[in-house]
Amino acid sequence: MPENVVFYYTGYFSQSIVTAMGDALRLRINSVDASNVARRKLFSIFVEMAQNVVHYSAEHLTSDSSRDQEIRRGSLWVGERDGRFYVVCANPISHDGAERIRQKLEPLREMTNDDIKSLYKQKLRAENEASSKGAGLGFLTVARDASEPIEFDFVDETGPTGPFTTFYLKATI
Repeated sequence: MPENVVFYYTGYFSQSIVTAMGDALRLRINSVDASNVARRKLFSIFVEMAQNVVHYSAEHLTSDSSRDQEIRRGSLWVGERDGRFYVVCANPISHDGAERIRQKLEPLREMTNDDIKSLYKQKLRAENEASSKGAGLGFLTVARDASEPIEFDFVDETGPTGPFTTFYLKATI
């Protein structure tokens, strides 16, 4: 079963890089055979995952005080296999962050799409979580737009900047 890489980027992310990546992906997916709904969902998931890297990657070049100019490291790729697209992101996180993320994602894997949509609407009306840089809708958006349960993993790593955990998130459209 051949696999096709539609888009791949690894390195430092910023808002301007995400915008440029989005432009490149939009041009690329316009040349593949996919429905408008699939393209919209693919792009939505891509943007949410890129924002996840920009806001939450533990490895960054900017100080915590320059949140509007964040530059953080991660990877993001879009692939196609058997006529279905998938998006994967990976970025370093703190060991403590892994458990917090697991607690948010594990319930989403068991929810129906209607349950996810209902929780999404509820979160829109709720106040932001203290640790969130948005309304806490990113993972819900990814789960809502995915055609099957999201997949995730945490891999403990060691590197020149010290030990961290790499967070992987995959959504199939």
